[in-house]
Amino acid sequence: MTTFLIVEDHPLFREALENAIRSATPEAEILQATSIDEAIEVLSSTDAVDLTLLDLSMPGTTGLSGLIRIRKAFPRNPVVVVSGHQDPQIVSSVLSLGASGYVPKSTSKEELARSIEEVLRGSIYVPSTYRAVAYARGAKGPAQELLRRLHDLTPQQLRVLDMVRRGLQNKQIAYELQICETTVKVHVSEILRKLNVISRTKAIIEMSKIDFANLASDSAAKRAQDRI
Repeated sequence: MTTFLIVEDHPLFREALENAIRSATPEAEILQATSIDEAIEVLSSTDAVDLTLLDLSMPGTTGLSGLIRIRKAFPRNPVVVVSGHQDPQIVSSVLSLGASGYVPKSTSKEELARSIEEVLRGSIYVPSTYRAVAYARGAKGPAQELLRRLHDLTPQQLRVLDMVRRGLQNKQIAYELQICETTVKVHVSEILRKLNVISRTKAIIEMSKIDFANLASDSAAKRAQDRI
């Protein structure tokens, strides 16, 4: 039996994804999570998930950090991003993180079912309008360089970084993660070292490069430059 994990906090979209999965694989087992932390708990408790369908905009995470955390913790688990964001730079960044596909939320149920079938066969799925992006995943830029540096962080460091980005102090992070404050300080020091920044503020500024608005703005600037 094929097992899917839907990571989506919107009930209507969860239902739409479940319907698409049933169209592709009627006998599938479908698990659900409404946050990145919950998704990681589900993936940690079972090794039977064949495909994760992930919405990028989830509670408690910003930009691409949720995808980064899941890919880092479970690099062998295929992930298809199903998102309302359709900017080419966002698609390119998602693919560069190793996602197995990118499907806009405006996609029909039939097309989504076909994308699921393709990924389960081992292909990488993107709509035809983004095929050029798929072949340009090696493109360089501030966001791409940051994604490479983020790859050096451990899953726990990525979680700490997400909390730093949300403005939590070391004491609050320690409480949330149920670890001692000294351990949090060690994590923060390693995060700053690996990101090559000197302060928490600089780390937050770096992470803003992979916010959706900035990725879209960067993509628009590149398209304008290409027209010159």
